[in-house]
Amino acid sequence: MVFLTTLNAYEMTTEKPNIIVMEADDLGWADVGFHGNQDIDTPSLDKLAAQGVQLDRFYTTPICSPTRAALMTGRDPMRLGIAYAVVIPWSKRVS
Repeated sequence: MVFLTTLNAYEMTTEKPNIIVMEADDLGWADVGFHGNQDIDTPSLDKLAAQGVQLDRFYTTPICSPTRAALMTGRDPMRLGIAYAVVIPWSKRVS
């Protein structure tokens, strides 16, 4: 009986966490309340930041496609061949 209780406690502590990754185009570091901005109200983002973990060392490129590719694949955009380009999904041209 003690073994089953221990096993259940172990299973409860090894659950996978819920992870939400948010990426916004043209959102600056200081554009949210949890980084000190008092001009723009971001109460929902502030609450998420307060209750969760903030990973604040993901640096982005100035255009969106390389950043999204790096986030989704875990690889450097240079290795993917899209470091300086925007992938246009409706384009028929393949480079």
